[in-house]
Amino acid sequence: MSNPLHAFLIEQFTEAPLNKTLGVTLEYNAQGEAVCRWKRKPEFDHGGQDTHGGTLMTLLDMAGWFTAAAQSGAIVVTSDINVRLLSPAKQQDLVATAKVIRDGSKAVIVEMTVSSPKGLVAMANGSFAKIGEFPKG
Repeated sequence: MSNPLHAFLIEQFTEAPLNKTLGVTLEYNAQGEAVCRWKRKPEFDHGGQDTHGGTLMTLLDMAGWFTAAAQSGAIVVTSDINVRLLSPAKQQDLVATAKVIRDGSKAVIVEMTVSSPKGLVAMANGSFAKIGEFPKG
């Protein structure tokens, strides 16, 4: 990987306890945007035997956070997310992506989506507050 910050973030993502449970993979596209891929696991279903909305929200947050951090170069924390659940996941694998809308001095504003092979499942807008810088080196 040619981008050291992307490599660092992918390593941190992979080692996170939450991700070890969920099993999401993280990569960056040519624009430096996070792409989070999740193979469906029935243990994350709600009573209707489809992916729980909380899992969708977690995927949106992951894509948003890792895009905001990578593109701003800052350590960020999620400060606000507005989620719209648009359709059932229909027991499909999911992909979450994000795009920076504004990189300000104190916060990064991001749009996120979750899609399945059958189409768009959820969308969100998020604010990620900048709280510091990543260690150099």
